[in-house]
Amino acid sequence: MWLALTIGNSRLHWAWFKGKTFCGAWDTEYLSAAIVEQMNQPCGRGKFNSEILAASLIQELDAVEEIVGDGFHHRDRPLPLYLASVVPQQTAIWQNYHDVRTIALDQIPLQGLYPTLGIDRALAVLGAGEVYGFPALVIDAGTALTFTGADAARRLVGGAILPGLRLQLQSLAQGTAALPEIELAGALPPRWALNTSLAIQSGIIYTVLAGIADFIDAWRQEFPQSRIVLTGGDRTLLLNYLQAVFPQVAAKINTDPHLIFWGILNTPQP
Repeated sequence: MWLALTIGNSRLHWAWFKGKTFCGAWDTEYLSAAIVEQMNQPCGRGKFNSEILAASLIQELDAVEEIVGDGFHHRDRPLPLYLASVVPQQTAIWQNYHDVRTIALDQIPLQGLYPTLGIDRALAVLGAGEVYGFPALVIDAGTALTFTGADAARRLVGGAILPGLRLQLQSLAQGTAALPEIELAGALPPRWALNTSLAIQSGIIYTVLAGIADFIDAWRQEFPQSRIVLTGGDRTLLLNYLQAVFPQVAAKINTDPHLIFWGILNTPQP
């Protein structure tokens, strides 16, 4: 048994595996160094149960309870942890974990990776290619909205990065004197809005959707048979918007919340 942990810009993303079998995934807030140290303790049944659960927003509670209760410690030792991180401060905390194996860019079996490419983007496009086939384009709707593509030869074609939906909302509120910080609604706003809140939503949503449609169109001109996979925390919201505005584009998209974990699963370990 082993755990995978990807450290994103706002949260921790976990998965539990038995060999190559995926057993469940969940997210938590960042954990403190003190809790990481508790996770190292050998007398583990339920050792840090209450604290990790209290810090968590759990999507698959039954799986998590089994991990942090009976399953987390195996033969009186914490499970091996495969770590991929884009947040150096959090990476440092997890280096104290008993059996941590940090995944580096040079371990990922793709060609043409450049040194500053985010490990999350590399793993996600690897995961998409392994599960859905190469060539593959990954659209990650997280804190940042990223596009990452690889061709049939498993070579990075390239990509793009822009602020994600919620980061755009925050930047308007923080960078202006009069615009409020708002939450996106599940339904599309009118394009020509008659109040400030809807005008912000309209500006961000329709512009992002048009950009996504344009990137997909450009990609499919080069790789017409490519699979396109949408991942990240805002994937469902974005897909719903796309289905309403660009239904033909949305019909070509797969969604998968676990692409990075499929990438970790397919990364050879030294």
